[in-house]
Amino acid sequence: MRAAQISDYGGKDVVQITDSAPKPTIGSDQVLVEIAAAGVNPFDLTVREGRARQMAEPDLPATLGGDFAGTVAEIGAEVKDFQAGQEVYGQAKALSGHGSFAEFTPVPATQLAAKPSSLDFVAAAAVPLVSSSAYQALMDHMNLQAGQKILIHGGAGGIGSMAIQLGKHLGAYVATTATANDTDFVKSLGADEVIDYKQQDFSQILKDYDAVLDTVGGETNTKSYQVLKPGGSLVSMVAKPDEELVKQYDIKFTAQFSQVTTERLTKVAKLFDSGALKSQVDKVFSLDLAAEALDYLQTNHPRGKVVIQVK
Repeated sequence: MRAAQISDYGGKDVVQITDSAPKPTIGSDQVLVEIAAAGVNPFDLTVREGRARQMAEPDLPATLGGDFAGTVAEIGAEVKDFQAGQEVYGQAKALSGHGSFAEFTPVPATQLAAKPSSLDFVAAAAVPLVSSSAYQALMDHMNLQAGQKILIHGGAGGIGSMAIQLGKHLGAYVATTATANDTDFVKSLGADEVIDYKQQDFSQILKDYDAVLDTVGGETNTKSYQVLKPGGSLVSMVAKPDEELVKQYDIKFTAQFSQVTTERLTKVAKLFDSGALKSQVDKVFSLDLAAEALDYLQTNHPRGKVVIQVK
């Protein structure tokens, strides 16, 4: 089986393409998916560099990758909701050593769903983590309502670009931080107000917001408390709560660990098929160029997602 693997941890050079990776076997609660395309996430860099070893350390050589779109090849004995030949999308376990940068990957049946019919495989591979993350934040944690105001940091990125669209679909007023070069892009997604974070201090401009989605952390996170009204919601993908600031500003803080589930994937698939959400693909690489795809993500600021086309 062809796959992009690592046999050591490090930079771009540790990623190798092999034609002799063993085809994965599946457990009774898993589905074997023939991969058509795989989305590239910052977490894939964390795995490549060995920074995820405190969570789990896969046997080496390990196949990288999480997000995918493809076709069901086999189903485990306990799996009831999928069938061979079905087009699906979802997320493989990136720390299992059997990731999605390969011709086949084993996936827990709880982490995939029927692919949105309106998206091709490349577009579908770009969205499992980012759309599920945006849904989890805005719907499950914030309960964002029409007429409310939300600030979304990093609006041109993968999660930010999904969150802007979802916020507008829900009827919220959406402000976002981005570079001047990305202003037109985030406005095309539905942003009502764009703050150039290199030239402007958002905390001096925005006040009395109902919610903030933080994908940046650091000083950006600390300043975000100031823009919220009492009782507002701050959801961060990268920071833990400052309990003193939580109390001072009387806000709700959620440190989100994103979970890609069948339920969320099914819900966002309906949003894609209705036109409420659109997949944002910045650049597509072949599987042979998986190392370059990871390097591109690390050294650039993609508008939306980077995708590896497997077949």
